[in-house]
Amino acid sequence: MAWDQGLVGSALAIASTDCKYMRVMAGPGTGKTFAMKRRVARLLEQGCDPKRLLIVTFTRVAASGLVKELAELGIAGCEDTNAGTLHSFCFGVLSREEVFEFLGRVPRPLITFAKSKVLQFEAAPLIADIRNEGRRNAAKRVKAFEAAWARLQSDVPGWPQDAVDRQFHGDLIRWLTFHRAILIGELVPEVLKYLRSNPLAPELSAFDHVIVDEYQDLNRADQALLDLVASGSTVIIGDENQSIYRFRYAHPEGINEFNATHDPTHDEGLAECRRCPTRVVTMANSLIMYNHEEALTPQLLPTAGNPEGQVLIVQWPSIEAEASGTAKYVKWLTGDGGYGAGDILILCPRRLIAYKVRDALKEQEVPAHSFYHEEALEEDAAQEAFAYLTLLASPDDRVALRFLLGFGSDNWLKGQYAKLRARCEQIGASPADLLGTLANGKDSLAGTDKLVERYKVVEARLSALQQISGTTGLVDALFPDGVQELRLLRDSVAAMNDEMLPSDVLERLRNLITQPEMPEKANFVRIMSLQKSKGLTSKVVIVLGCVAGLIPFVDSKETPEEQAKILCEQRRLFYVAMTRPTQILVLSSFATIDRHFAYKIGATTRVGLTPEARTIASPFLGELGATTPAAKIGDEWEAHGYA
Repeated sequence: MAWDQGLVGSALAIASTDCKYMRVMAGPGTGKTFAMKRRVARLLEQGCDPKRLLIVTFTRVAASGLVKELAELGIAGCEDTNAGTLHSFCFGVLSREEVFEFLGRVPRPLITFAKSKVLQFEAAPLIADIRNEGRRNAAKRVKAFEAAWARLQSDVPGWPQDAVDRQFHGDLIRWLTFHRAILIGELVPEVLKYLRSNPLAPELSAFDHVIVDEYQDLNRADQALLDLVASGSTVIIGDENQSIYRFRYAHPEGINEFNATHDPTHDEGLAECRRCPTRVVTMANSLIMYNHEEALTPQLLPTAGNPEGQVLIVQWPSIEAEASGTAKYVKWLTGDGGYGAGDILILCPRRLIAYKVRDALKEQEVPAHSFYHEEALEEDAAQEAFAYLTLLASPDDRVALRFLLGFGSDNWLKGQYAKLRARCEQIGASPADLLGTLANGKDSLAGTDKLVERYKVVEARLSALQQISGTTGLVDALFPDGVQELRLLRDSVAAMNDEMLPSDVLERLRNLITQPEMPEKANFVRIMSLQKSKGLTSKVVIVLGCVAGLIPFVDSKETPEEQAKILCEQRRLFYVAMTRPTQILVLSSFATIDRHFAYKIGATTRVGLTPEARTIASPFLGELGATTPAAKIGDEWEAHGYA
């Protein structure tokens, strides 16, 4: 197929225009991927070396999907393009031996997550080893450093300014360096540091064309890195209205300011939503215009000829009734409604709400799967099993060994480990080597008895696991069937080829946890957060928990200015969720919630003494405009056959 076949208007301009810089503002469902694909096809057909083409996408699935579609069009060389995430590019740069030598670091990512505002799993022993304050404060300080790196505040002379921060930062970097690990937030700043200091680095002249998707979701450091490696033309594609990653320090201002910082910039825009029914588009535009109070031009336009679609706004008497009623509706959709389970996408603002509807769907015998991958390592048993798998795959992994040495101890054997680490640094030995000599009685180190005994336990377990042959046997040993705490890990690798190595199993799980990808197609109902739905399309989309305090959630502890910013992002998040369906959109709320459960999920409710708290529907529902249908009572809607 010729690259320009069927192209007209802005899509043709995006694919064909030759310029130093191009900015494409593209709303949801407006065909940006189609136009980007045709631009790549044009470049390759006109003789561009595919290896000198860098395509940066926000997910691995988006990158692989782009390459696959180009291959199906018969575009020669598309498999050789550098298509992937910015993090994968950075891993590639840091994986070169000379970069290790320059930085003195190892690109082994630390796997962690926050629970009750405390960093868990592999960061837990790190915090124990370096903190001189509460775990929450220490976790907050780590996140602050990641934010500073993302915003390039680490470029400021004298940063960090506070004496406590300076001490903490030094201890943090020393711990990571000794344990041959890196925080995800360090990846881009470390590559920036390397490239800025090495102007002859091959990456600085490797690409003639750089194409960046979802530019608004990149942070300031990401954007600076792309400027550095883009020696030829640069095309950025994005939409400030879909910027929903403030918690990752996204810098949406970058796409708005791009034409001022990259002169001259050729601008193109895509505002006609091809994906969604016209009624959904009209409501979504009404919503997002509240973020543009001074603007008169619509942000998103319906496509003439698209069906009106069906929009339903429903309120249930309780959160339990919402889960049960939604499950019954889905059961009807997959029966008399004529839809398949894979045609239905359920979005929940909180994981525990998702579990309620998932369990209700199970009772209705509707296949469903929840995509809250952070839960995979929440349980102690899962963390321990994952650490053993890491050591099986990489016997010299210091992070996994540190975790297992302190596992089960309230203080992670901090004092004893400090003595061990000091000796290691003094003699240039690894923790495993030194512990091996201590365990064999060939050396001694006062005050480390418990640590040595724990090492013996770890070694015995590893020795037993090493005797197991085949992937199936290893999975059964590490993640036994029937153990609820290990179910997600087991399900993720149970179907792997029996000849896979422990390193293959580890890579599969590590990618699942650190870079979760949402399936674009499935034969089951997909249940996930609103954030994770970005980039997906489904015939039916059901958004649960549309109540004030959840959608939107506003942190009352923040300043009024910060609360206003959070509210704008929460509106963008709801906008993203609304623009996923091609046929049916359901917006669901509940009238009451158990106060204890509300506290568990971090939902703000009205003050009261009763066990149940009254809720009100999300104020965003009042911003959807004149075409918004009247809300229905869930029980009555169900009784009337969902009419």
